[in-house]
Amino acid sequence: MGSADRMRGKMYAAPMPPAHRHLSGSDRQIIHNNGPGLRVYQAWRGNNIFCLGGRVIFGPDVRSLFLTVFMIATPVILFCTFVSHELINEFHHHLGNLIDVICAIFTVYVMFLLFITSSQDPGIIPRNLHPPDEDGSTISTDWPAIHGGGSSLPPMKDVLVNGIVVKVKYCQTCMLYRPPRCSHCSICNNCVERFDHHCPWVGQCIGKRNYRFFFMFVSSTTMLCLYVFTFCWVNVRKIMEAYDCNHWRALLKSPFSGILILYTFVCAWFVGGLTAFHLYLICTNQTTYENFRYRYDGKTNPYNLGFLRNIIEVFLTKIPKSKNNFREKIKAEPYSVYATSMSLGHSLSPEVPKTSFDVEAGKRQAVADEDFEEIQSHIDSVGGLERCGTQPRHTNRDQKANWEIIPDIHILAADVEMDHGLRDRQKISRDH
Repeated sequence: MGSADRMRGKMYAAPMPPAHRHLSGSDRQIIHNNGPGLRVYQAWRGNNIFCLGGRVIFGPDVRSLFLTVFMIATPVILFCTFVSHELINEFHHHLGNLIDVICAIFTVYVMFLLFITSSQDPGIIPRNLHPPDEDGSTISTDWPAIHGGGSSLPPMKDVLVNGIVVKVKYCQTCMLYRPPRCSHCSICNNCVERFDHHCPWVGQCIGKRNYRFFFMFVSSTTMLCLYVFTFCWVNVRKIMEAYDCNHWRALLKSPFSGILILYTFVCAWFVGGLTAFHLYLICTNQTTYENFRYRYDGKTNPYNLGFLRNIIEVFLTKIPKSKNNFREKIKAEPYSVYATSMSLGHSLSPEVPKTSFDVEAGKRQAVADEDFEEIQSHIDSVGGLERCGTQPRHTNRDQKANWEIIPDIHILAADVEMDHGLRDRQKISRDH
């Protein structure tokens, strides 16, 4: 039943064109009910999680945010509760209260940067509904010529970046040639501009639109760790002076100071090292992906504009507007939406949502039992055309869209037949 539901869940698009009108009324009803009014985020093929009606976008591992928040907030709460109050009386004119105030403001600022980094579009490039047409652009010399058979797109093309030839790859999933510095994230299942890496701590890809906030988050977290670390040591020193004891006795009198010193020391090394590494990447205009994959140390970096201009590019340039309007209603041709929803080829099959339910109505859709014969007849008619070769020739794109639907229809028919047989057996068992 799960497989049948998955196949039925794909049919949420608008009614099919005249060539497919012999599908049953029940099928057309499913498509008609789910197609109109469907928004982009509701039919999104990536693995992202949307909130607030598509206004906020997270990665599939968004739950890791709770762990990150816990690791930041817990030491701050312990510091303000058990450590800082011992220092407040050491300062005159209530200046000691600023220790808690600054720490709280700093923490809120870090949390804000964390949310901004994880909840916005990192630079996702919209997918194509079909492969691009072959144009006259330069093809990489790594692509061997294919003789005979139908034409196919080369896996790479050459483009010029600041006078240097850069190879760009064709993404089979998104059906587009990735722009320079773009890469496909296997976790989010999206192509991301200026892809840096996928960060599990923020549960989001780090790309062109949120890299600045990511660096600010990491560097601010480092400063917060050093802040707590420093004042915990100040507290220990005050205890040593007040009781005329050594470090160990002072730590025993204020155990939370010792715990926070150890915790913030370890965290400061981690986020501090990450801050230093990304500062180096910013100054040399690299991404984490490029640094680990291409190693520009022995090559010419086509994106390096010089120390000052590299910093300006990251921190002082305007953040580009998102290429996706997740709340926009889908404005696709009925047939193109239906074809893509029925899975355009094997490369797109993993992208189909694993749960099949009407997002608007919140209830499952089912294909009526009596529709099975009509679907089977449709398969037979299409299969006969395939065997006899009587299918009229169209463009490569239309031919691809028509024939790649066939395997999914076979699967749907098998699932419906299995469901139909199961219900018959249950009925017979009840009669006996």
